[in-house]
Amino acid sequence: MTADDSFGRLDDDDYPAYTMGRAADMLGTTQAFLRALGKARLITPLRSEGGHRRYSRYQLRIAARARELVDQGTPIEAACRIIILEDQLEEAQRINAEHRRAAEAANPTAAA
Repeated sequence: MTADDSFGRLDDDDYPAYTMGRAADMLGTTQAFLRALGKARLITPLRSEGGHRRYSRYQLRIAARARELVDQGTPIEAACRIIILEDQLEEAQRINAEHRRAAEAANPTAAA
């Protein structure tokens, strides 16, 4: 991989660029909290060649949402389930919107 290839990954939300320590610092939480999210299977960090956990920006956003819920008093297991359900709802809404657009494109007079 060249340096140019590495810089291209800086915009990739799924690139595991952050160590566990850096991720915990960015979120203002502990490494144990991140391990708990992994144990609950909310996020699964990739592992470096040395076996160290690496987190992507996407995973950090999920962890930040979990921290927000936990800070509000939600148990971590419930917070993880809420986030999973929120994600499923967002995906279902996206699919419904695609179907709606396709139906409108197929029959434009019915939409009016």
